Amino acid sequence: MVAESSSSFLWGMRVLPAERRRAMYAIYAFCREVDDVADEPGGIDQKRRELAAWREEICSLYAGCPTRPTTRALLPSVQRFDLPRDEFLAVIDGMETDAAPTVRMQSLDELLNYCRRVAGAVGMLSVHAFGVPQDPGPRIAEALGSAFQLTNILRDLKEDAALMRLYVPLDLLGKHGVDAGSLDAVFLQPEFADVCEELAGLALDYYGEADRLIGELRSRKMKPAVVMMAVYRETLERLQARGWNQIDERIGLTRTRKIWLALRYGLL
Repeated sequence: MVAESSSSFLWGMRVLPAERRRAMYAIYAFCREVDDVADEPGGIDQKRRELAAWREEICSLYAGCPTRPTTRALLPSVQRFDLPRDEFLAVIDGMETDAAPTVRMQSLDELLNYCRRVAGAVGMLSVHAFGVPQDPGPRIAEALGSAFQLTNILRDLKEDAALMRLYVPLDLLGKHGVDAGSLDAVFLQPEFADVCEELAGLALDYYGEADRLIGELRSRKMKPAVVMMAVYRETLERLQARGWNQIDERIGLTRTRKIWLALRYGLL
């Protein structure tokens, strides 16, 4: 599953030792599978049943008797690296938000809580797999989780709108005088660019916090996070350079560029 992905995740994890890399690949596979439940066609009741089945499977995993290929792959890492069960459940909580027929974030606090579930939880699992479960590992995980997810939201505005999802919080839209009556109308208003720039600034603050904490840690164990941060931060910078009135223009890094960043930040 990881090999078939073009995700930035792949390049960051290649700098890990084999056992820790396998743990991260299994974590990634779990996230992809529950994310697919939320994204694929189907009614809300069906999706909730499937996510409930995943909750039961996580219970089976921690009881030592997983039944699915992904959770069987996770079992050695759960035991070896003490991966926290609640973080797997938090990811599923986030997917329940995405599974709804429409998604609207009422406030910035609600958005950041969502980011904590879908991305911060993955960060928490990751710092255990990296070998940095103690402070400042969790603070790095939360900062990068928020930064990465805000970057994803700003990158995928058009794609999310096609799925009836608007993660940009309504209180922030109102603050800048944007009428949130319809998704198409939101994107066409000039003030929407100011909203996006405020969210981009918040993401950059989180990147800066993670930079500072990683610098204090002085450990090569966080190299995968450094590689991923380089990819995501450059993506955000390109989005800012493109501007927020051209969201139809897709921004992403080429495979070659990702490899270059992985080599630069993974080997230094």
